[in-house]
Parts: sequence; C-alpha cells; structure tokens
Amino acid sequence: MVPAGGGARRLGGADKPALAVGGRTLLDRVLAACPGAARTVVVGPERPTARPVLTTREDPPGAGPVAALDAGLRLTTAGTVLVLSADLPFLTTGTVDALLAAATEADAPEGSGPAEASAPSEDSGPSAGSHAPETHAGNGGGAVDGALLVDADGRDQPLVAAYRAEPLRRALETLRAAHGGLSGLPLRALLAELTLRRVKDDTAAASYDCDTWEALSAARARIREHGHVLDEWITAVKAELGIELDVDTAALLDLARDAAHGVARPAAPLTTFLVGYAAAQQGLDVAEVSRRAAELANRWAAEAAE
Repeated sequence: MVPAGGGARRLGGADKPALAVGGRTLLDRVLAACPGAARTVVVGPERPTARPVLTTREDPPGAGPVAALDAGLRLTTAGTVLVLSADLPFLTTGTVDALLAAATEADAPEGSGPAEASAPSEDSGPSAGSHAPETHAGNGGGAVDGALLVDADGRDQPLVAAYRAEPLRRALETLRAAHGGLSGLPLRALLAELTLRRVKDDTAAASYDCDTWEALSAARARIREHGHVLDEWITAVKAELGIELDVDTAALLDLARDAAHGVARPAAPLTTFLVGYAAAQQGLDVAEVSRRAAELANRWAAEAAE
C-alpha cells in the first residue's frame, strides 16, 4: 500500500509522487522496491505507473495518513501489508525484505530481549550500505503487530513499515470509535495502539524522503555520483524497456574498451548492442557472448599490429 494523497505543502502543492529522480517518478521507484507484492494499492489520485495498481482515495480526500491506511486496507486481503510512502527514491528490496522478516518472524519468548536479524546487503546504488538493517523488538520480546523503519536519527517511520493486517484493522477501529472518525488523526495515535519491531536504517538512505525541493535536488545529484550512476542508469533503462536481467557491467565495459581500442571508437556502442541482441535472440549468457566478441576485437587489433 502506498499512501500518495498528501498536499505536499513544502513543495508548493506539487504532485510529489509524480516528480522524477533518475528519469523515474518517485512513485515508480517505490513500486520497484516491492516487485513480489501480490496486490498494490495506491491511495491518492489516479496517476500513470510502470506496473498495474489499484487506486483508491481516503474519505474524505486529504483526510490524512491514518484515513489513507484505512482506505487502502479495505482493498487488501493479505495477512501482512507493506506500507510505503510515495517519496522514497532510495528504498530497496533489501529494506522491504528486512521489514517483512521482522514483522512475520516467529514471536520471541517473553523476556528474551531484543530480537536481531540481518537483511540481504545491497550494493547497487546510493541507497546501498555496507551493513544490513538491524532489527530490534520494540517491546523487548513477545508478540508484535508489525515492524517499521527507524531513521539514522532514531525517528520512527510509520509509512515505511510492514503491518499484520488484523491488528492494524483493530487499531483503526479503536481509533474510529474513540474519535468518531479517522480524518486528521496523527500517525502517533495509531502507533500507540500497536506493538512493533524497529528496523534501523543506519545508512539514512532507505528513509530519505523528498519533502522539499532541496531534498529532491540532492536526490537527483546523488544518483549521478561516481560509483552509482551506471547502476542507476541500467536500472532505469530496464524499467523503461520492461525487462529484467542481470547485467555484468564490468564485462560489457571491458568489451566496449576492447572494441574501441582494437577496431574504432564507434565500434564500442555498436558491439555492445549486437552482444545484447545475440544473447536475447539465441538465449545465451551475456558474459559468454561478451567474451567471444572481445576475443574477436583482440584478434582484429592483433592483425593491425603485425
């Protein structure tokens, strides 16, 4: 579930989920972090997305995040529901997996102390860190109703979380009965009704949000930093073309170098295109096709040197 109906007052009312970082909207970047979701619900206005979603609105529109959670939950049937804010450019599947694991792992025995777990380390962009998220039980053990991300400053991020659906429904009904509705209620009121594990975001990347124009500009600059730009670009191209495959960047760059030096500079992009085409058409491994093309470029260069 992606709450995406806020007013974005700090952005002058701009449609924040539709703003782009690296050629992809913030909403599409968040959706890409949870490719295995059985159903995706976006709570907010209709917007074009890279993959199919269900769209609904809180009642009334603009009634706030608690009302948005209630609206989205009505369209879900899963036992565990991911809730992801629509303005997280560096959210990764690793963080999503860590939240799901913390929310659904077997309950720790009472008094056993904080539960600790590790998530797969990711190394594919500015959002990656050298350490996996660290998980702690917020109640010192026992049953939990879900897990949420905690940013590097120790602040809870209830819109970057995985909740067990039934406890979340009960908490929303409790608030509705106590306040006569959900409109305008703060998220802290909802958190007070739930027992949650905390997943630390030590890198301050997964919880990075674009609430201001300055933050958006900084995100756009980060993806172009050396060491990140190629991975970000490849991810964006794959998303645009609707393909999913592992890209051996080093092998392709080596091939481009060999073609440029051994044949001619324009041969580099043409050769990498032909390698990709051949691998797709013949069902071959890209690394193997790259190796064969590189050997050809080296033979070509050797003849010129004779």
